[in-house]
Amino acid sequence: MNEAFFDFFYSAPDGLQLHARVYGESNSGGWPVLCLPGLTRNARDFHELAIDLSTKAKTPRKVVAFDYRGRGQSAYDPDVNNYNVGVEAADILEGMAALGIQEGAFIGTSRGGLIIHVLGMMRLPALKAIVFNDIGPVIEADGLAHIRSYLEGTPTPKTFAEALVAQRGAHGQDFLALSDADWSRMVRALYRGADEGLMPDFDPKLVDTLAKLDLSKPLPTLWPQFEALRSIPLLAIRGANSRLLSADTLRQMRQHHPAMETITVDGQGHAPFLETGALPAEIAAFLDREELQNNLK
Repeated sequence: MNEAFFDFFYSAPDGLQLHARVYGESNSGGWPVLCLPGLTRNARDFHELAIDLSTKAKTPRKVVAFDYRGRGQSAYDPDVNNYNVGVEAADILEGMAALGIQEGAFIGTSRGGLIIHVLGMMRLPALKAIVFNDIGPVIEADGLAHIRSYLEGTPTPKTFAEALVAQRGAHGQDFLALSDADWSRMVRALYRGADEGLMPDFDPKLVDTLAKLDLSKPLPTLWPQFEALRSIPLLAIRGANSRLLSADTLRQMRQHHPAMETITVDGQGHAPFLETGALPAEIAAFLDREELQNNLK
């Protein structure tokens, strides 16, 4: 048992069993924080940040990190068509209801940020503040092609050392700032043990959802959904080497949301590790600042 969090299981609207980690359950002094991971990632990605926000920050917060269906400890869906941001957004709302959470601050990495765009259309009052981690209303086709390429070629390493080599080979040039400890945490979050070695901790059918995309054509954008978030305090974090969120898109986001704050993380790509450097303190300060402003209204 890990005393930093407890495992919470709940039923999706269609009955599938889903999982989340809850940190700082008794913390009630500020907005709860809801953490949404990337496409094939899971709640473990947020472990260090969640500990910071729930135990070390000036305002210790309850933090909930979700496993989407087909990831981590959530059940795999027999229907691959349900691996979409609309269904996943409904799952998050169901998880919040099961936990008795009506509103909170949302942190979304990559896919998680897309889900936040959808949540804004479904239940805008639930969003008190937003942190986008290397995601916005425009996705660069080159970045998505890179993700699809390494997912389709994901190896099945026999050992942790082999997994480290594989991940550094795929992403190392974009993440020159990471330490050995950073890489180790990432790999331990990504893989689970299996009889045949280590396995990526997600349903392999997730890769099929990317195979259908025609990346030779412009991808749909989410500008109308982003516009709906204009009233919500927003911090956008971008990896300086990101292939998915361009610097130009970040500038356009500022034009649409003038109060948006931004951080560019040197030496990292898609998506920055939120537990590294000054990011935990900067995220905590952003939440404190915006909650204070909200309380003064």
